Amino acid sequence: MSGERRISIKGGHPLEGTVRISGAKNAVLPILAASLMSTGPCRIKDVPNLTDVRVMIEVLSNLGVKVGWEKGTLIVDAKEARTDEVSADLMRRMRASNLVLGPLLSRFHRVRLSHPGGCSIGSRPMDLHLKGLHKMGARFVERFGYFEVEAERLKGADIHLDFPSVGATENLIMAACLAKGTTVIRNSAKEPEIIDLQNFLNALGAKVRGAGLDVIRIEGVSELGGGCHHVIPDRIEAGTFMVAAAITEGDVKITNVIPEHLEPVTAKLRETGVIVQEENDAIRVIGTKERKGIDLKTMPYPGFPTDMQPQMMALLAVSEGTSVISETIFENRFKHVDELRRMGANIRLEGRVAIIKGVDSLSGAFVEATDLRAGSALILAGLCAENGTVVEKIHHIERGYENLVDKLVALGASVQLDDTYVDDVYGE
Repeated sequence: MSGERRISIKGGHPLEGTVRISGAKNAVLPILAASLMSTGPCRIKDVPNLTDVRVMIEVLSNLGVKVGWEKGTLIVDAKEARTDEVSADLMRRMRASNLVLGPLLSRFHRVRLSHPGGCSIGSRPMDLHLKGLHKMGARFVERFGYFEVEAERLKGADIHLDFPSVGATENLIMAACLAKGTTVIRNSAKEPEIIDLQNFLNALGAKVRGAGLDVIRIEGVSELGGGCHHVIPDRIEAGTFMVAAAITEGDVKITNVIPEHLEPVTAKLRETGVIVQEENDAIRVIGTKERKGIDLKTMPYPGFPTDMQPQMMALLAVSEGTSVISETIFENRFKHVDELRRMGANIRLEGRVAIIKGVDSLSGAFVEATDLRAGSALILAGLCAENGTVVEKIHHIERGYENLVDKLVALGASVQLDDTYVDDVYGE
């Protein structure tokens, strides 16, 4: 059998205590990409030590950027960055690697990239990115699995996105920072991570306004310098721990959060009967024995996040009554359903809709993380399951959660990170 690491869990332990949330993965990655446009050193604070972050650092290093760690802070110096082709291997390892497209094109006027990789949760085409760049004057061809994009200097344009794509919004904002004139992005994504990117870029000397709204305006500047920025907390990690407290009927205080970013998750947890108390920069979640099923539909922010759908499904699988989840963002985001069924969940799929009939309890099993958020859902299911659970292929989970096992153990969970298969996980 494979020697890949896995997580073994003995369920039945209510989580109690306090957990601090790390910096947001989905904010750090575009910020690191944006640093390619700076001519001075950037200090980026509260950067999580994740697989995806390390891959992005490799991408930057591959382009001649100097990157160093200093106690949770990344010091990035892109003064001597170059426009070499990013290796196809690095591009395949992470979807967000495509975020270097806008910055490289804006600064160096030419870029050649292979198709990006990442979790196979659905189609995430590059057409919105390329369509927007084309309006800004870019020329591109696609051949042999590569994008080749050129522009003498990008020009400001009025761009309307067909869908409020987060990646396309971020790429176009970055591309517009060094473009000639003003760029307007309409129907832009509103995620908090985009506001964080705006704040970072403006700290470097960019002129971006409107992030978080339908329309973003960017006035191009001649160059960006260095700067300092503190990354926002990871709202998906926070939401995952909120569900962990609920599913184990525990009592957990989650610190270093922005409660407003978690309002969709908070609302749905309260609808099930879970107690959620908000503070300035913390949230306390108290699980209850009696939880009821709810209806849930994933939507672009400020709707319920697709990245929290698998975790909520784990909770609803052991909540009384029938729940209905409609997934509107990614067509393949139900891969965790078969694994939850292995643990005794009663879930029926009808296209992009999941009908969940709550059961009294789940049973431990050997299950497989098919993607990042599916893996976290299986860990949550294992925390409340009878007997033991082993979650395999945890490299997916390590892409997005920093020190997850240590944080769970500190809250009283019986969780262990293993390098070999654990045969006695079902024992006492």
